[in-house]
Amino acid sequence: MDTSVGIVKTQSVTLFEKPNELKLDCGQTLGPVVVAYETYGELSPQHDNAILICHALSGDAHAAGVHHADDPKPGWWDNMIGPDKGIDTNKYFVICSNVLGGCKGTTGPGSINPATGKKWGLGFPVITIADMVRVQKELVSHLGISRLLAVIGGSMGGMQVLEWAIRYPDRVAAAVPIATTTRLSAQAIAFNAVGRNAIAADPNFCAGEYYGKASPGRGLAIARMIGHITYLSEDSMHKKFGRTLRNADNYKYELESEFSVETYLDYQGRRFVERFDANSYLYITKAIDYFDLTASFGSMEQTFANIQSRFLVISFSSDWLFPPSHSEQMVRAMLASNKDVTYCNIESPYGHDAFLLEEKVLGDILGGFLESIYRYRRTGQAVAPLVENPVKHINGTRHEYPVIEELIRPNSSVLDLGCGNGSLLQILAERLAIDGRGIEIQQDRIVESVRRGVTVIQHDLNTGLPKYPDDTFDYIILSQTLPEVQQPEQVFNEMLRIGKIAIVSFPNFASWQARIQFLIKGRAPITSYMPEAWYRTERIRFLSLKDFEDFCRRIGAKIIQKVALSKNGLRIPLLDNFLAEQAVYVIAREEKE
Repeated sequence: MDTSVGIVKTQSVTLFEKPNELKLDCGQTLGPVVVAYETYGELSPQHDNAILICHALSGDAHAAGVHHADDPKPGWWDNMIGPDKGIDTNKYFVICSNVLGGCKGTTGPGSINPATGKKWGLGFPVITIADMVRVQKELVSHLGISRLLAVIGGSMGGMQVLEWAIRYPDRVAAAVPIATTTRLSAQAIAFNAVGRNAIAADPNFCAGEYYGKASPGRGLAIARMIGHITYLSEDSMHKKFGRTLRNADNYKYELESEFSVETYLDYQGRRFVERFDANSYLYITKAIDYFDLTASFGSMEQTFANIQSRFLVISFSSDWLFPPSHSEQMVRAMLASNKDVTYCNIESPYGHDAFLLEEKVLGDILGGFLESIYRYRRTGQAVAPLVENPVKHINGTRHEYPVIEELIRPNSSVLDLGCGNGSLLQILAERLAIDGRGIEIQQDRIVESVRRGVTVIQHDLNTGLPKYPDDTFDYIILSQTLPEVQQPEQVFNEMLRIGKIAIVSFPNFASWQARIQFLIKGRAPITSYMPEAWYRTERIRFLSLKDFEDFCRRIGAKIIQKVALSKNGLRIPLLDNFLAEQAVYVIAREEKE
């Protein structure tokens, strides 16, 4: 099966011609602006399947495919864009353009200044991420697209995604910022500053007037080497290089590059000089430094208060340039306004560069999310249709699911804590048309939930619940997760604050099967709802129905309903603490007089 988009051609269009020049954040105007771009796949007759890809600092419009049959290097995200890949060109029309200020066909400092007939050099106006997005919006309009299905990008590309979602909320159905931040840290600004200084200190720089002369290649190579270090992780550098020498068994006791990591960085620097312009590096890194999404809004919560797009936020565990905490801060701000956001922190040893390398898990989660957006746009239903006989096929022995379904009103809002693979939310969405959200900690379950079309965030319940507003949800579900919760009082107090009603199910440690195993065998019990041996289970608490009822009285929760179930899902009307293998409780806040 051919999974390449094949041979592609970079196109160009001239925008912002007089008298409609581009108004820049710096106060100047710029026009005309030439934009280089590539497209993959076919635009649907309804123009509703277009996805914009935003590239990072060193990227360009060539995101996928090859430029000729013998081209040895495909586009920079070829592992993600193509037929049957995460961004499937069998379904979607994909656009990628070189950013304003770039050096691969879009107007930048290496372009001709129409007023002088010479290259701009340092006379080019200072630009921002918002300016780049203004140009992209004009390109998208030129292509006849009024609303994008999604905007996707990593690193600096993720900054453009955020700018799109906030600046043009009605033009973007979904936003996918990957390994990015709402504003640069002082440390990241410092790395950029050192890179710019390396370029400026090169004898060939000539105040940016080096075109037609020897280029400041050494300074640009050093800048690239500095930047490249921030893209890797300590673990990946150790595994890839360690302290190995490149071409010798012993030290030479000379000042030339000897360690493998040194020669690798030398190579990266040389390759970068061959394809990038030093002035573009100066302008683009400065635009990144200026990026501060919250500056105009006062707080992160206000920044995301008016977004309309569904969000998929992705970070990587070993990324220290834009660490997961930056993404988590964004997600918390969106949840404070109950926005539709999915979040996953992908385990990876590759550092910041992981968004280019983790093609399997990233492709799975991107593919599932985009399919959900596309399905909703076409049918109004985001969640995947159920398979035949879904309770048996999806849930196995989860006999509490039909009970929970009976307890929930149609068209209500539901938060499932510890949602697993999203199967319960999928059932409730299909049968009751609920607005469902999930919280899960395990990555593989999050990926599966997203593939089902479920909105889910990666979060550890043992740190408490996200700060949703009071009464955000009609129902909060905690199904079979209670025994794994370290701070149940904290979690339940938050559940009863953000949800009007809580539905809780858990296995009964006092069932007759468990009692017999303890009494006769003298061993920790194993039952259908506690199937793992004590040393394999994730459970840290073992409770009975009476224990839970005592707990509810302690925290001031009112028990509205209780359904006790046998191992076969039969309802137990009497002696439930002895006969039931599990129970489902409906609880609510005790109203204060």
